[in-house]
Amino acid sequence: MDWHPHATVAVVVENEGKFLLVEEESSGQIVFNQPAGHIEEGETFIEAACREALEETAWVVEPQYLIGFYVYKGCNGTTYHRACYAAKALSHQQNLKLDEGIIRALWLSRDEIEQLGNKLRSPMVLKCIDDYLAGNKYPLELIYEYQN
Repeated sequence: MDWHPHATVAVVVENEGKFLLVEEESSGQIVFNQPAGHIEEGETFIEAACREALEETAWVVEPQYLIGFYVYKGCNGTTYHRACYAAKALSHQQNLKLDEGIIRALWLSRDEIEQLGNKLRSPMVLKCIDDYLAGNKYPLELIYEYQN
């Protein structure tokens, strides 16, 4: 049996008690997630996190630290390995067209996010926010990426 885990990144961006989320269409359903996505060939984890945030929310972000590394097996049977970063919002590129499938970016409180319940793309959404709020902080250098 072949096993192919998916390497992904996500960012938790907080501003005045609200968190940046993405409302998106996935498998025919409307769900909510952090700005997140797959790492592309030749891209570092941090580059992927910045790119995904920009493509999905039009926000330029700067990762500050790693919140955690998460493993989740989705309903589709795919295993996702997610590096989640706390990031600072630097600027909003209002005229940037968002990725296909993205409905909008929005800012919600932790309680509003919890109330979304099964509309969250995965349990990792709230887990990453709770770990951020708990103060989980690891240096960006925790993930070493060898460069040829």
